[in-house]
Amino acid sequence: MTELKTVLVVAAALIDVDGRVLIAQRPEGKHMAGLWEFPGGKVEPGERPEAALVRELNEELGIDVTEACLSPFVFTSHAYESFHLLMPLFLCRRWSGVVERREHAALAWVRPNRLSDYAMPPADAPLVAWLRDLI
Repeated sequence: MTELKTVLVVAAALIDVDGRVLIAQRPEGKHMAGLWEFPGGKVEPGERPEAALVRELNEELGIDVTEACLSPFVFTSHAYESFHLLMPLFLCRRWSGVVERREHAALAWVRPNRLSDYAMPPADAPLVAWLRDLI
């Protein structure tokens, strides 16, 4: 068996006052373009996951989040062909600023029971059931 490099990525389930979750569509030119995902990104060497998520949410969506507003929820572990992905998912119900599309093809606020209507990368799919059942 070939050893796969483990890549640590963090993601957030931003939840609005109506209980909807934000998902973002991967843009053309990126791996898995067109699929929907939870916003977030790679943790840089020496960076804490929460700090990485605060940075990524600002870069991708133009919002400011404090680490205190990130609640660890669940994680996913998935072996892709060329790497192994480990991704903690945090819940976030408070941020400042207005969510805007900066890096994605589209954004959608979706009720948890409708998340499975959107095609997602294999690593994200198990997270849908957790969100549907527990928020």
